[in-house]
Amino acid sequence: MSPRRFLLLLLAAAAFRPSAGLIRLGSTSFLDAPARFGPQVTGDGICGSLRAADPANACAPIKSSAGKGPGMAFVLIARGNCSFEDKVLAAQEAGFDAAVVYDDEEKSSLYSMVGDSEDIHIPAVFVSKIAGETLKKFAKGEDGECCINSSMDETAGTVLVMSFVSLVVIISVLASFLFARNCRLLRHGVDNRPPYIKKHVVEKLPRSVYKAQCSSGNNFDEACAICLEDYDNGDMLRLLPCKHEFHVACIDPWLTKWGTFCPVCKLEVITSE
Repeated sequence: MSPRRFLLLLLAAAAFRPSAGLIRLGSTSFLDAPARFGPQVTGDGICGSLRAADPANACAPIKSSAGKGPGMAFVLIARGNCSFEDKVLAAQEAGFDAAVVYDDEEKSSLYSMVGDSEDIHIPAVFVSKIAGETLKKFAKGEDGECCINSSMDETAGTVLVMSFVSLVVIISVLASFLFARNCRLLRHGVDNRPPYIKKHVVEKLPRSVYKAQCSSGNNFDEACAICLEDYDNGDMLRLLPCKHEFHVACIDPWLTKWGTFCPVCKLEVITSE
């Protein structure tokens, strides 16, 4: 994979990675990934009681209700067997104010839940399996025991560390790209010489006045390989080190604007200023 492609993939991954928030139960906190549908938790976050769904995956109507207490009520739902959207809709229909969905497998990263926001009016977040099992074990259904913070509520240290790591990765990729490019140029023998020859240097190459010789048949050596016109008596010709001749009006612009080699044999025109 080329460094450029790797950099594009890296930037794309950074653009689409799930945003991070925090869910707290007492003094214990876990990272969460807010759903990409429904309203988002903003400001100082929301707090309420936490209850486990019945059935646990909320793929059928939830039997346990949110209750009629003064505070907000959240429901804890296991991943699997139906869509995230169906789970959150079931929580909403049971009267809960937010849904916390936890993974059913141990994974190193959180999943960003997607779905249709049209009929969903409560926020939802996704947490890891270990976070879900811990929340399920210690939640008591008491008012204000569980808090879901805004996804923007990240510590300055975390932001600085992520920025520094991203910068180091980008610099490493760019350095690798430049190193590979320089190696490729060296392998092809590219040096620092300009891709043309200065005019005063070209004018030092030998030139002569063409005089036709008597011969029978067509002679391809009697025509300029650049303009393809036959030489006429009195034409000024420029002789290159490879012994190929051309009209001065043809070869001089070639060497001073386009290339440093003979148009016929590709031999470099080696000169010294």
